[in-house]
Amino acid sequence: MKQAFTPPKAAVRPIAITGGEPAGIGPELILRLAAEGRLNPAVVIADPAVLEQHGRQLGLNVAVKALSGQSDCAIPTDSRTVHCLPVPCPQPVRMGQLNPANANYVLRTLEVAAKGCMEGQFSAMVTTPLHKGVINSAGILFTGHTEFLAELSHTPKVVMMLLNRHMRVALATTHLPLRAVADAISPDSLREVLSILLADMQQKFGLKKPRIAVCGLNPHAGEGGVLGREEIEVIEPVIAAFRQAGHAVTGPIPADTLFTPPRLENVDAVLAMYHDQGLAPLKYAGFGESVNLTLGLPFIRTSVDHGTALDIAGQGIADTGSLLQAIHLARQLAQNQMGEHVA
Repeated sequence: MKQAFTPPKAAVRPIAITGGEPAGIGPELILRLAAEGRLNPAVVIADPAVLEQHGRQLGLNVAVKALSGQSDCAIPTDSRTVHCLPVPCPQPVRMGQLNPANANYVLRTLEVAAKGCMEGQFSAMVTTPLHKGVINSAGILFTGHTEFLAELSHTPKVVMMLLNRHMRVALATTHLPLRAVADAISPDSLREVLSILLADMQQKFGLKKPRIAVCGLNPHAGEGGVLGREEIEVIEPVIAAFRQAGHAVTGPIPADTLFTPPRLENVDAVLAMYHDQGLAPLKYAGFGESVNLTLGLPFIRTSVDHGTALDIAGQGIADTGSLLQAIHLARQLAQNQMGEHVA
């Protein structure tokens, strides 16, 4: 179904925010930021009825306005209304209870937001949490936002980064069993990840010569081959090639010493070899204020650093901090990259 919302070319482009899993805390986070006057200007991609249901449950006096055309695209910064581009949710929502029948709704909100970014309607997209398990229960093979958006945009390779005020951490591999990680790290894959990381640190963050510290894969970075040869055979040669090309890439460094304040002071980003190696220290340092950023996409996508929190959905106690930071970062990066005023 083609969406009707098409801002005129002269309009300042808003960001798009997806509603996420309808039974989770995503709608609540959006509504509470709107009630506090900290959401807009933004276009929320969701079912207005789902947002209104969450608003009633939370006792929030927040209006939800369904967008229908070009006249609706001007969104005041101080508005406490949620401006919603409607995507219908097929089944009734019970907070905290997953329903596989609504899995396609969640994916459709992602499609609308991503295509809107690629077509120039939105300056960036911000995603609230979804539930991978219920999407797979619906018979849809789904490994995560990052992989889904890469396939949707025909991007051969993307890189997951999480960041907060303490550090920026990119991942060489993402959602893999630990026993599969070593086989997934090849010279070609590592070169590709580092190239994407360096390019986006330059283009999105405006760093002329970003300083990247690369983790070792094994304890003590392999300890000269005693604890594994991946550092010697794969990681070190790739780093040497980037350094020879003039890039400020160092490593491999043992993760248990790299993630310390003195080390982090001298780098712009860390490249970790696998998910928990990088994200455990990052979330310890700043859980609830961290942001997920997908590098390599043809548009800007940020997200929260947490899940759907079904156990507290509808209770009004979910922390809005990560979503607020994701919104701020999306606007900042869009402005850096586009050189325009971003709404």
